[in-house]
Amino acid sequence: MKETCILGAGPAGLAAAMELTHAGKNFTLYEKSDRVGGLAKTYLFTEPDGLTFRTDNGPHRFFSKNPYLYGFIEGLIKENWIEVKRQTRQFIAGKFYDYPINPAQALANIGPRKATRMVADYAAAQLRYGLFKKPIRHFEDHVVAHFGRTLAEFNMINYTEKIWGVKANTIHTDWATQRIKGLSVGFLVKAAAERTLGLFRTKGLRTLVDSFYYPEYGTGLIYETIAKKIADAGNPVELESYPVRIRHHNNRITGLTVSVKGALKEITPKTLIESIPPKEFLKLLDPAPPAAITAAAEKMRYRDQVYLFITLDKERITRDQWIYFPEKHIPFGRITEMNNFSQKMSPHGKTSLFLEFFCFEGDAVWNATKEELLEMTMKHLEPLGFCKRSEVRQSYLMRQKKVYPIYDTEYKTYVDSVKAYLDRFENLYYIGRPGRFRYNNQDHSLEMGIMAARSVITGIREDIEAVGSEAEYFEKGSHGTTGTV
Repeated sequence: MKETCILGAGPAGLAAAMELTHAGKNFTLYEKSDRVGGLAKTYLFTEPDGLTFRTDNGPHRFFSKNPYLYGFIEGLIKENWIEVKRQTRQFIAGKFYDYPINPAQALANIGPRKATRMVADYAAAQLRYGLFKKPIRHFEDHVVAHFGRTLAEFNMINYTEKIWGVKANTIHTDWATQRIKGLSVGFLVKAAAERTLGLFRTKGLRTLVDSFYYPEYGTGLIYETIAKKIADAGNPVELESYPVRIRHHNNRITGLTVSVKGALKEITPKTLIESIPPKEFLKLLDPAPPAAITAAAEKMRYRDQVYLFITLDKERITRDQWIYFPEKHIPFGRITEMNNFSQKMSPHGKTSLFLEFFCFEGDAVWNATKEELLEMTMKHLEPLGFCKRSEVRQSYLMRQKKVYPIYDTEYKTYVDSVKAYLDRFENLYYIGRPGRFRYNNQDHSLEMGIMAARSVITGIREDIEAVGSEAEYFEKGSHGTTGTV
């Protein structure tokens, strides 16, 4: 008998575990992987000459509008929590574009002819969607309405289609509402003006996140520290462990069969907190859910990723933490230079690149070998002047399933029905990006875990669905170390 069972040691599950530990609650945490951290884990590679490189699963900076979370993390890693000045760019048609936008630089790059077309298209969109009330039916409509056709296609529609592998006119407007709500031409111009005039900090708030916090040994340090603290407190962290059956009766979870490093174990928890993708979770239920719920869950699709990490005999490539590549002829979507997060991510005088390829499990990119991906990568990086093939020390291949939930134009219908079914279970809390089928940020997953734990502690269920639903641009943040979730 356990008070609580937690399935999944990603940010959400570990935040729940830490909060339960603070309250002196009894629980066991099970994680399918051989390490904690989920999508925010940090990998460590020691090479034949003894040099060690670290990398996250892409850029994982920390910012939040919730001051409590800053204190939560500072209390864990203390002096290993550093502030980093952000530099991020996009690479389009052979030129770099600052982000947040630098209007003078952007105008010089695109030239007066294309700039004039962007302005004309923006004015036309204001008439079409504003004055004449053309309905906004999908993501493509949203970005065209707010930026005009030419600018929307320049770096939004193409990159979005590259990420999701589907056409922008098949993506729900909720994707735009959730990720870029409030972002517009006017917003970007205002932010650029405030930055130029030195007004980008007002009462601790930021219009765009110009700096962020980062654990100096990788974002996984947060989650490795939590795992150690909860284990030291007597709550087991079982790796390479996962549920094979979840029993329920009268709208309550009544028992689990868990594979713990290959050995089956029976668990009877009072409460279950989990971050398993709903389609997979429903398949574990005994009795099985109604056929209509199973059919709805089958429609919940995800975009997968393949990662290539290359270590380099080079001190630095750029000063960017990460660079976007919206154009579809370039096979990778984003590169991350880990040294620009923290100098402790690579040995002195060396650097590294983490490259992200968006794909579907089983397609050509997913099945590509490390050597094929490296060859594909260097065909672009070398001519663009990023690095030479002779500077590559080692390369490492990683694959990750179910990274991005796909918000197609019908997703709310089937997702809402699945969530309504799961909400019937009185002692179940489903959390995190995978658990709630929500493309949220790291801070939102932490907040979900904390709220689930507090629901267990107080007996009053908190509204986890509301986390990350603010109707404003996700790149807003604040500084501070006090407050409440």
